[in-house]
Amino acid sequence: MIKFFGKIDVAAIRLSEGGLKVGDTIRFDGHTTNFSQPVESMQAENKSVQEAGPGADIGIRVKERVREHDTVYKVVGGS
Repeated sequence: MIKFFGKIDVAAIRLSEGGLKVGDTIRFDGHTTNFSQPVESMQAENKSVQEAGPGADIGIRVKERVREHDTVYKVVGGS
Protein backbone atom coordinates (compact mmCIF):
# COMPACT_ATOMS: atom_id res chain seq x y z
CA MET A 1 0.00 0.00 0.00
CA ILE A 2 1.28 3.47 -0.85
CA LYS A 3 -0.69 5.89 1.35
CA PHE A 4 -3.83 6.33 3.47
CA PHE A 5 -5.95 9.46 3.25
CA GLY A 6 -7.76 9.53 6.61
CA LYS A 7 -10.19 12.40 6.00
CA ILE A 8 -11.77 10.56 3.08
CA ASP A 9 -10.95 6.96 4.15
CA VAL A 10 -9.14 6.12 0.93
CA ALA A 11 -6.15 3.82 0.48
CA ALA A 12 -3.79 4.42 -2.43
CA ILE A 13 -2.55 1.06 -3.69
CA ARG A 14 -0.09 0.05 -6.42
CA LEU A 15 -1.05 -3.28 -8.00
CA SER A 16 2.07 -5.43 -8.25
CA GLU A 17 0.60 -8.69 -9.56
CA GLY A 18 -2.59 -9.58 -11.36
CA GLY A 19 -5.60 -7.38 -11.76
CA LEU A 20 -8.34 -6.12 -9.51
CA LYS A 21 -11.94 -5.30 -10.32
CA VAL A 22 -14.99 -3.94 -8.57
CA GLY A 23 -16.63 -6.81 -6.68
CA ASP A 24 -13.34 -8.53 -5.76
CA THR A 25 -12.49 -8.96 -2.07
CA ILE A 26 -9.22 -7.60 -0.72
CA ARG A 27 -7.46 -8.17 2.60
CA PHE A 28 -5.30 -5.68 4.50
CA ASP A 29 -2.60 -7.10 6.79
CA GLY A 30 -0.16 -5.16 8.92
CA HIS A 31 1.20 -4.77 12.43
CA THR A 32 -2.16 -3.50 13.72
CA THR A 33 -4.32 -4.02 10.62
CA ASN A 34 -6.24 -7.19 9.78
CA PHE A 35 -9.51 -7.05 7.82
CA SER A 36 -11.12 -7.95 4.50
CA GLN A 37 -13.63 -6.01 2.45
CA PRO A 38 -15.16 -6.01 -1.02
CA VAL A 39 -14.01 -3.46 -3.59
CA GLU A 40 -17.13 -1.34 -4.04
CA SER A 41 -15.51 1.26 -6.29
CA MET A 42 -12.05 2.38 -7.33
CA GLN A 43 -10.35 5.20 -9.14
CA ALA A 44 -7.29 5.42 -11.35
CA GLU A 45 -5.96 8.80 -12.46
CA ASN A 46 -8.95 10.54 -10.81
CA LYS A 47 -11.49 8.58 -12.86
CA SER A 48 -13.80 5.79 -11.74
CA VAL A 49 -12.75 2.45 -13.21
CA GLN A 50 -14.23 -1.05 -13.06
CA GLU A 51 -10.87 -2.84 -13.20
CA ALA A 52 -7.13 -2.20 -13.17
CA GLY A 53 -4.08 -4.27 -14.08
CA PRO A 54 -0.55 -4.78 -12.76
CA GLY A 55 1.40 -1.57 -12.21
CA ALA A 56 -1.72 0.58 -11.81
CA ASP A 57 -1.99 3.05 -8.93
CA ILE A 58 -5.56 3.01 -7.64
CA GLY A 59 -7.60 4.55 -4.87
CA ILE A 60 -10.11 2.49 -2.89
CA ARG A 61 -12.41 3.64 -0.10
CA VAL A 62 -11.75 1.51 3.00
CA LYS A 63 -13.93 0.74 6.02
CA GLU A 64 -11.08 0.85 8.57
CA ARG A 65 -7.83 2.73 9.04
CA VAL A 66 -4.90 1.28 7.10
CA ARG A 67 -1.22 2.11 7.28
CA GLU A 68 1.46 2.89 4.73
CA HIS A 69 3.36 -0.40 5.05
CA ASP A 70 0.34 -2.71 5.23
CA THR A 71 0.21 -5.50 2.68
CA VAL A 72 -2.90 -5.81 0.51
CA TYR A 73 -3.96 -9.18 -0.90
CA LYS A 74 -6.69 -10.12 -3.32
CA VAL A 75 -8.83 -12.86 -1.75
CA VAL A 76 -9.18 -15.75 -4.20
CA GLY A 77 -11.53 -18.70 -3.73
CA GLY A 78 -13.79 -19.40 -0.79
CA SER A 79 -13.07 -20.52 2.73
